[in-house]
Amino acid sequence: MTSTTITPTRSGFSAAEYLTCLNGIVWREALRFLHQRERFISALVRPLVWLFIFAAGFRQVLGLSIIPPYETYILYEVYIAPGLMAMIQLFNGMQSSLSMVYDREMGNMRTLLVSPLPRWFLLSCKLLAGTAVSLLQVYAFLLIAWFWDIAPPPAGYLTVLPALVLSGLMLGALGMLISSGIKQLENFAGVMNFVIFPMFFASSALYPLWRILESSPMLYYVCLFNPFTHAVELIRFALYGQVNWIALAVVGGCTIVFMVGAILAYDPSRGLIRRGPAGGET
Repeated sequence: MTSTTITPTRSGFSAAEYLTCLNGIVWREALRFLHQRERFISALVRPLVWLFIFAAGFRQVLGLSIIPPYETYILYEVYIAPGLMAMIQLFNGMQSSLSMVYDREMGNMRTLLVSPLPRWFLLSCKLLAGTAVSLLQVYAFLLIAWFWDIAPPPAGYLTVLPALVLSGLMLGALGMLISSGIKQLENFAGVMNFVIFPMFFASSALYPLWRILESSPMLYYVCLFNPFTHAVELIRFALYGQVNWIALAVVGGCTIVFMVGAILAYDPSRGLIRRGPAGGET
C-alpha cells in the first residue's frame, strides 16, 4: 500500500507580497517623475502663469464679496489659488493616464496586467503613485505662492492634505477610466482637450458660482454638476480648516464611481480592453 503526500495548493498572496508590488509601482512612478524634470517644471509654470499674469490682469475687474470660507475681502489671486492647486492635480492625473496608455501597450504595465495579482490592486497602486506625485507638485506650488503673499493659516497646510489626497484620487481615477478606451497615444491629446479645459473653465476655479449664476443660469448648473468644481471647493475649505460636506460627498462618490468604472473597463472579460485571438490584449 503506497501513501501519497498531498501538497496544499496556495491561494492568494500575502500582505508582504502586496506591499512589495505597491512599493515597486510607487517607486517607479517617483523615479520617473524625478528623471523627467521638465514635467515638474511644466506642472509649476502652468499655474504660476495664471497666478502672476491672469490674476494681475483681472484683479481690478473681478470683485469678490465675502463668501465662505473667507471671513473678509480677499485678493483675486488668493481666491484662484485653490483652483490652481486642483488644476495641477487635474493635469497630473491626465499625464499619468497618458503614461498608462504607453505602459499598457509596451511598458511595464503590459506585464503587470497579465500577472496573477488582482487587476484592481494594480490599478489602485498606479492611482496612489500618481496621487503622491501630484501632492509634491501642489506643495511646491504653495511654497512659491507663499513668497507671493498667498498664505493660508499655518494649520491649513496640514488640513488641506486629506482634501488633496481625495481630489487627486478622483481626478486620477477619471484619467484612468478615460485611458481604458484609448489604444493609441495620438488619440489621447484630442480626448484630453475635451476633458481638461471644459472641466477647468466650467468650474469655480476662476470665478465664484454666484457670478456665473448672474450671467448664465444654464452655465451655473453645468458648473454645479461638474465634479471638478467640488474638488476645488473641497480644497478651498480645507485650506482654512473647514469641511464642505457637499463637496466631500460628491468627490468621494465620484472617486468610487470612476475607480469602479476603470477596474471594469480594464477587465478583459467585460471591459473596453478585450483579449485578441491569441490571448493578448488588443
